Amino acid sequence: MATDRDYYEILGVSKTASERELKSAYRKQALQWHPDKNKSPEAEKKFKEINEAYEVLSNPQKKQAYDQFGHSAFTQGGQPGAGPFGGFGGFPGGGTQTYRQGPFTYTYTTSGNGTPFEGIDFSDPFEIFEQFFGVASPFGRQTRMSHFSLPIDLIEAYKGVEKTVSVGGHRHKIKIPPGVDDGSRIRFSNFFVTIDVRPHKIFQRNGDDIVVNAQIPLMLAISGGTVEIPTLDGTTKIRVRAGTQPGTTLRLSGQGMPRLQRRERGDFYIRLHIDIPKYSNLTPEQKRAFEEMRKKTT
Repeated sequence: MATDRDYYEILGVSKTASERELKSAYRKQALQWHPDKNKSPEAEKKFKEINEAYEVLSNPQKKQAYDQFGHSAFTQGGQPGAGPFGGFGGFPGGGTQTYRQGPFTYTYTTSGNGTPFEGIDFSDPFEIFEQFFGVASPFGRQTRMSHFSLPIDLIEAYKGVEKTVSVGGHRHKIKIPPGVDDGSRIRFSNFFVTIDVRPHKIFQRNGDDIVVNAQIPLMLAISGGTVEIPTLDGTTKIRVRAGTQPGTTLRLSGQGMPRLQRRERGDFYIRLHIDIPKYSNLTPEQKRAFEEMRKKTT
């Protein structure tokens, strides 16, 4: 038993919760606290509590025993009395019973006149999670394998890279495909690698798209012209139209991140910011020119 906390409190449901409400509560909590997703120190403990609570409350027999005797129904020396198997005399002389509820199969074994749940070992929480979500489980049973974090740069994620990692005294080469995103997982042999893409000081990633902020001189925004812009492949020249306004965004179609397993790329966005000089930093000639412009536009 992983917890002494109230099972209803753990799932956040009432004692009269329907099967549908239990499933909904379990789905939400299990996805939130799965250790493969939630990196907080208490995630594994909470995940086990959530699965233990659902294993009991989703089973009518276990739920009835829990409602009547609490946690003692599942511990050695639990209180005897009327219970889910026609009196908490359980299986006279001992025995085993298998019960199926939804996607779960439970087997209870007892000896003598004890409760059929006495001393029961709760199921593996990751097996419960896997059975609930089926083959399409978003996390599967990855926590049973060694799990490592591999940091890479955004440019490495863009171009793809081969890294060498040491696991258990053995060196392994990990090929990271172009377009890999932060949090992506790669299975290699008997361990998993989670990719940690470090933030870039210039480029911002939004899915498969890349955004860069570019400062352009005031006169260039007014009169138009060309300016060099940093991209994932180096620098490129773009044309700025005369009269460009602050916050104007240009799109370079198909110049963003590669899309995994597809021959496509996201887009590259250039957000233009106009560098307006301080009046005190202008030369006398510049001040006179701006004064003339102001008079003509007012």
